[in-house]
Amino acid sequence: MKIPLYQVDAFTSEVFKGNPAAVCMLDEWLNDARLQEIAAENNLSETAFLLKSDEGFDVRWFTPLTEVSLCGHATLASAFVVFNHLNWTDSTVCFQTRERGVLTVTRKEGLLEMDFPAMTPAPHETPEGLANALGHPPLEVLGTERQLLVVFTDERTVRELKPDFGLLARYEFGTIVTAPGNQCDFVSRYFAPNVGIPEDPVTGSAHCVLVPYWSQRLGKKKLHARQVSKRGGELFCEDCGKRVAIAGRAVLYLEGTITV
Repeated sequence: MKIPLYQVDAFTSEVFKGNPAAVCMLDEWLNDARLQEIAAENNLSETAFLLKSDEGFDVRWFTPLTEVSLCGHATLASAFVVFNHLNWTDSTVCFQTRERGVLTVTRKEGLLEMDFPAMTPAPHETPEGLANALGHPPLEVLGTERQLLVVFTDERTVRELKPDFGLLARYEFGTIVTAPGNQCDFVSRYFAPNVGIPEDPVTGSAHCVLVPYWSQRLGKKKLHARQVSKRGGELFCEDCGKRVAIAGRAVLYLEGTITV
């Protein structure tokens, strides 16, 4: 079987920056074990599998270790492939997910804008050992069902964190760290060693949590964000109530074929 493969750097306009994602175009669903094997072989933080449907595309996302229910950068990468390599003429493409309903991505003013669910964080008890795991005591800890939001005082602290991934892997949730930005509204980093991603370079889905928090804290709806990992990425966001708009750019790195 031949499977078209695209590797796209998301939330950047330069190769070797942003977050690389694999996008695989399927004619039919393979069994879960084979999808997981392909994602492990790709060895990127996320591989998106797309299957054409009447309304757009069905999508599933896999890390090297497991399937996940939501992924931002691989959705952005998928939309980039659809718009630029599949002769898609509409300005919007719909992706049907298993747990998050329909997600849309629209071409708008040189950006790809995703419409994602908002996940407003609530105050959360600080997990035992979190300061040691991150290497610095937090200013504030909040959370959602699946992610922890850890707030620090300044951008420099977030940039200089050197987490102990062995300690972080004990937690069942992903960990978002954030602070006010020096040249943007806020910065962040994201750690999820429990699902095989020690540090994700740029995490669209984390901004489903970050945008409601910073919108309320800063008193503004439109937000400019940067993820300050080694590769780095830029996001343009808007708080839309129960939804968030997360926009960015993407660039193709690789096009090829998987043989399985």
